[in-house]
Amino acid sequence: MSGRRDSNDREPRGRTEPTLGRLDDLDKPASPVDDGLPHIVVDAPRRRTAPPPASPRGPRKRGWLIPVLVLVLIAAVTGLWLQQDRLRNMVPATELNDTLAQANHALDEGRLDGTNGDSARELFEKARDQQPDSDQARDGLRRVGQAEVARADAALTAGNLDQAEAALNVARELLGGGADVERLSQRLSQARNPEARTETLIDQAQQALAAGRLDGDDGAGALYRRVLDADKTNAVAARGLDKVGDALAAQARQAIAANDKEKANAIVDRIAILVPRYGDLPSLRAALAETKKQDGQAVATLIQQGNEALRAGRFVGDGDDNALSRFQAALAADPDNAEAKAGVGRVAQALIVQANAAIDSEDDDQATRLLDRAAKLAPKSAELAAARARIAGGDRHPAATSDAGATGGDDAIPEASMAVSPEQKAKVADLVRRAQAAAARGDIMDPPGDSAYDLYRNALAIDGNDPAARAGLQGLPTQVEKQMQQAVANGNVQRAENLYGTLSDLAPGDATQGEARHRLGSAWIDNALQRAAQGDRQGAFQALDRARRYAPDDPRLQSAYERIATGH
Repeated sequence: MSGRRDSNDREPRGRTEPTLGRLDDLDKPASPVDDGLPHIVVDAPRRRTAPPPASPRGPRKRGWLIPVLVLVLIAAVTGLWLQQDRLRNMVPATELNDTLAQANHALDEGRLDGTNGDSARELFEKARDQQPDSDQARDGLRRVGQAEVARADAALTAGNLDQAEAALNVARELLGGGADVERLSQRLSQARNPEARTETLIDQAQQALAAGRLDGDDGAGALYRRVLDADKTNAVAARGLDKVGDALAAQARQAIAANDKEKANAIVDRIAILVPRYGDLPSLRAALAETKKQDGQAVATLIQQGNEALRAGRFVGDGDDNALSRFQAALAADPDNAEAKAGVGRVAQALIVQANAAIDSEDDDQATRLLDRAAKLAPKSAELAAARARIAGGDRHPAATSDAGATGGDDAIPEASMAVSPEQKAKVADLVRRAQAAAARGDIMDPPGDSAYDLYRNALAIDGNDPAARAGLQGLPTQVEKQMQQAVANGNVQRAENLYGTLSDLAPGDATQGEARHRLGSAWIDNALQRAAQGDRQGAFQALDRARRYAPDDPRLQSAYERIATGH
C-alpha cells in the first residue's frame, strides 16, 4: 500500500485505502532498475497461431461400401451352399446316433453278425439305410469286416475251420476282399486240404460214391471238390466229379419225370455247384424250362379263372367255383407263383371290404365272421387290423341311452370316440408318436410290442376312431416300399428281402408289388455276381436261388448261372 490518504476519503478515523494508481501507465514498460547485477533478457513466450478454420464441406461419399457388402454376402451364401452337406451333418440326428451307439456297443461286445437285428453289422447297415451318406456307418461296417478278419485268423489258429470260413465270408462281403482276406483264404484252403490228406480224401470220396452218397459234407461230390479246390490239376478228382455229375443227373431226370420240379431244380443247382462244367447241365436246364412252360400254362388258366370269379363276386365258397379255390389250386402247382399269391391277397381284401360294410350296418357278428376268414388268408394285413379296430372302437352311432339320444337331440353323442377320456387321448397320441418314430427307424413288424404295427394297433384298441392311428397303420405299406427301394439302392439285398416280406404281409394282393418283386430278384442276381467275383461261388449260387424265387423270368438269370459255373 502507498500509505497516502485519498482526498475523497471521508473516513472520520483517517483510514488509508489502497489505490491502483494510474491505469494509463500499465502498458508502459517499467524502467529498469540498476541493481549492479548482470542484465538478463528473457524472450517473451511465443503464442501458437490457431489453424485456419476448415472450409465447410458436405459429407464424404462412400459409394464403394455397398458393392463390397454385396460381394461379402454373395461369398457367404456361396460358402454355406458348398458346405450344406457338412452343415446338415452337424444337425443332431437322435435316431441315427442311437443306432450308431448300439452298433458300436455291439461291436465292442463282439456281436459282429447275426439275424436278430442286434448285431453290429445289422445295426450299422440300419444306420446306413437311415442316412446313406453317413461316414460313421460306412466306417463301422469296415471295422466289422476287420473284426471278422481277426476272428477268422483266431479260428484258423485254433483249428476251427468252419468258424474261420464263416467269418471270412462275412469279411469278404463287407470289405470286398483284400490282401488279408485272400491270405486267410489260402490258409484255410491249405488247412482243409493238406497234401498229406489228398490221397485220404480221394479214398473217402470213392467210398462215398460207391455207397451212393453223392451230396452233403461227407458225400463224394464235396470230397472231390475239396481236392480240386486245393489242386486244380488233380485228374482223379476231376474224373470222380464227372461220375458224381452223371449220378445226380439221373436223379434229376427221375424228378422231372415224376413232376417233382422242386427236387429237380435243387439237384440241377447242386450239379452246377459241384461240377460247373458238366456236359449235360444245359440239357437238364432246358428240360426244366420246358416242364415249367407246360405247368405255367395250366397255372395261368387257374389264375385267369380265379380273377374271373373275383370280378363276379364269388370270393369264397364250399366248391371249387370261386376265386379262392382257383388261386389255391394254382399255388399247389406252383408254390412261388406271385400272381396266385396276389390273388389270395385280393380275396382277403374283398372279405375286409364286406366286413366294413357289415360294420356300417351294425352287424358285428357278420363282420367278425368275415374278418376271421380274411385273417386266415392275410393275418397281418393293415386293412384287417384297421377293420377290427372299428368293431372294438365302435365306429358308428352308439345305442341310445337317454331320451335325448333316442330322439336324436343335440345332446346325443354321435361317435364312440367322444367317450374317450382325455387321459386315453393322450395315451393314443403318445402311441401314435412312438409308432411314427418306429416306422421311420424301419421297425415295422419287429420288435414285438414296440414295432410300428403293434403300436398303431394298440392305439386303435383304445380309440378305434383315431384318424392319425388309422392313417398311420394303413400307410405302413407305402413306407415299407420306400425303405425297400432304398435298401436295394444301397446293395443291402438281405434287408430288401425282409422288407418285401413285410410288404406282402401288410398289403396282400397289391398289384404294385410285382415291380418290387422283380427289383428284388434283380438285386439278388447282382449280389450273386459280386460274390462270384470275390471267390464265394457257393454263396453266389445261393444268391441265384433267391433270385429265381423272385424273378424266375429275368433274362439275366440263365447267363449268371453260366458265368458263375464256368468262372467267366
